[in-house]
Amino acid sequence: MPAPLYEPSQLRTFLAVAQTLSFTQAARRLGLRQSTVSQHVRRLEEATGRPLFTRDTHAVELTEDGEAMLGFARSILEAHERAAAFFTGTRLRGRLRFGASEDFVTTRLPEILEAFRREHPEVDLELTVELSGTLQARLEAGRLDLILAKRRGGEDGELGGGDGGEGGDGGGELVWQDVLVWIGAPRLLLDPDRPVPLIVFPPPGITRARALEALRAQGRPWRIACTSTSLSANVAAARAGLGVMAHTRGLVPPGLVEVPARAGLPELGAVDFVLRKGRRRGATQDAADALAAAILAGGDRLHRPRGTLRG
Repeated sequence: MPAPLYEPSQLRTFLAVAQTLSFTQAARRLGLRQSTVSQHVRRLEEATGRPLFTRDTHAVELTEDGEAMLGFARSILEAHERAAAFFTGTRLRGRLRFGASEDFVTTRLPEILEAFRREHPEVDLELTVELSGTLQARLEAGRLDLILAKRRGGEDGELGGGDGGEGGDGGGELVWQDVLVWIGAPRLLLDPDRPVPLIVFPPPGITRARALEALRAQGRPWRIACTSTSLSANVAAARAGLGVMAHTRGLVPPGLVEVPARAGLPELGAVDFVLRKGRRRGATQDAADALAAAILAGGDRLHRPRGTLRG
């Protein structure tokens, strides 16, 4: 039998659905109709002869074959882009100032950046790691060209927002969605009669704002046990048992676990991770577009700490 042909457009659609776990969000990201997204996935499943997703009215999940297709899809698309660049003779140049949220310190983002530098050696890539609100402010001030940051889930028009949030008119291109959860040391016990000890980022911070809002709404007292702009410092404090912190479920650092429901802490809601581009044009915009495409193609690698392989 002839080998199946995998269309790049179908592979891009597959990656978008795999990363957002939503046909609706994938359609929005790609600027397609939802029926077109469904058609692309169906044709790719026909080409593989395997179901790539399980889906019902409530959830979309990757099958085991879908997990395997992630790595193949990325490799095929990367080869396609390399061939296109070679035969068109286009080479990216210039300076690109990229900002990433603290959340990505322990993920496989460095692998994506390394591959980008290897493919585009004439781009001078400058990396800034900061809170999402700080990145947003620097992007608006023209001090960054592209940012990967978080916003509260469902707020399509804002990156952050709310009292004490990482505010500003944001929008951006959705990379994936997740939920915020309470995490702490495995043996940490919370005394229901004492204030909840919190480990937080300083303002502006989505996780800080959301944690305080949720506890206030529940009427539960709290106290600040540790404040740091460094994710590593906050994680170290949590591992030492100083308190609990609000964190993205898909990015829980090693050595920490979700706080059990029996602790009675309030739910924290959803969070989105988005890409936003600055206003510079020309070579800078071309480089920003290329890095954004690389991040979107490898977005599933950002859901887990380094050392956890998935395709």
